[in-house]
Amino acid sequence: MNTVFVVIPKVRILQIGMTISFNNQILEVEDRMALSNFVFQQVGEKQNGIAVAINGEVKPKTIWEEVYLTEQDDVLIIKATQGG
Repeated sequence: MNTVFVVIPKVRILQIGMTISFNNQILEVEDRMALSNFVFQQVGEKQNGIAVAINGEVKPKTIWEEVYLTEQDDVLIIKATQGG
């Protein structure tokens, strides 16, 4: 009896979207979205006075372009307001 080996090529599954929690709402976003792009989509160009945290860790604005969202991240964006 002869043994036959079959080579199975690796298949890369491309994820076209992922689920995150954003301000306590479930949201689907594109895979490997930069935090800077996500913030722009949510608040637009006026990004002064906001703070962003991912999984409870505040991310300084200086690194938003280097940080990428991942599946099941918990993103919180808060905006400072004036009032009395």
